[in-house]
Amino acid sequence: MSDQNVETPVTLPVRREPGCPFDPPPELERQRDSQPLARLAFPGGHVGWLVTGYDLARAILSDSRFSVRPELRHSPLPRPNVRPGGHDQPAAPGWFASMDPPDHTRYRRLLTGQFTVRRMKGLEPRIAQIVADRLRAMAEAGPPVDLVQAFALPIPSLVICELLGVPYEDHAFFEKETALLADLGNSEAQAMTALANLAGYLRDLVGRKRSRPAEDLLSGLIDDGDLSDEELTNIALALLVAGHETTANMLALGTLALLRHPEQLDAFRADPSLTDTAVEELMRYLTIVHVGAPNRAALEDVELGGRLIRKGETVVLGLPAINRDPERFADPAALRLDRDNARQHLAFGHGVHQCLGQQLARIEMRIAYRALFERFPTLRPAIPVEEVPMRETSIVYGVWRLPVTW
Repeated sequence: MSDQNVETPVTLPVRREPGCPFDPPPELERQRDSQPLARLAFPGGHVGWLVTGYDLARAILSDSRFSVRPELRHSPLPRPNVRPGGHDQPAAPGWFASMDPPDHTRYRRLLTGQFTVRRMKGLEPRIAQIVADRLRAMAEAGPPVDLVQAFALPIPSLVICELLGVPYEDHAFFEKETALLADLGNSEAQAMTALANLAGYLRDLVGRKRSRPAEDLLSGLIDDGDLSDEELTNIALALLVAGHETTANMLALGTLALLRHPEQLDAFRADPSLTDTAVEELMRYLTIVHVGAPNRAALEDVELGGRLIRKGETVVLGLPAINRDPERFADPAALRLDRDNARQHLAFGHGVHQCLGQQLARIEMRIAYRALFERFPTLRPAIPVEEVPMRETSIVYGVWRLPVTW
């Protein structure tokens, strides 16, 4: 093992090259090519690790000696957290993504029973209708429109309404509050107010589902498991926070990436069979969970890659560099919608914490991308691309707004 005590820790690279909005920070890729497991300096003085190699990342994500518990992990960036509790507190009941087995296993097993292929397939017609409604509203409004507000944000908001069984008459409230929560341009106070409003609403919704169950996820959880109202409320919030902002940013940023690669967009338009692989390649190429997540805390000393990760040290995975590791993906800096191994990306994670709602996210993206470019074949940015504001320092990468015309 190398002498890591004399190594100068790096800081987490977050700044991208001007004019290259889809590429990882250059320092992150240089780190991968020179030392894919390196010491990393954290705010507050903690020294942990930065992982930028694909094989190392998969090993960590599937190793039970690394924990997701928030009270054990350090954040590499000084950012507020919208999860109930804080970085130094255990996860709230039901907030399963921040729990280790066996607590995580209990919740995951119950939720897997609700995220069935049958239920996801059953949502496809409603998702297609939601997408069609947003496209019709865009056409009626006329160009230019902000694709984020008109298309990318409302779609996952309305889909989660369908999944949770939110009554139609409450959609406007739910969409408004989730949009406030998802927009990291808002203050922490605004986000926490939106979160509190949603938690209160979902708590009331759980109560209504107990007395009048229906064919939705919350009703199914009430029927299948002995869960408290607090657990059910936090599960609903966790699903909302985990799935909403990520899908919204993939829809907007993926659209911009296709517009910036006209030869790939032409191929996408011409060949519907490319849809599935296009979604996977866009997730690999863009890797929107990009700064400081995911991360893990070592529960014991672990030797990995010829280095010793000590108990209590936090390990950060630099996913944008990992998903462009040339050891795994040939010509990784190119967007190739026919890439045969694009699905090996780690954008949905790996191991027991792999994204629970990944099939739903894939369905939303497949339907939305295809319908958008069919409805507006001349879609193009309404402002110079270099003026599109990028979410460089947000945990989820994307665009703040994307004015488009056609």
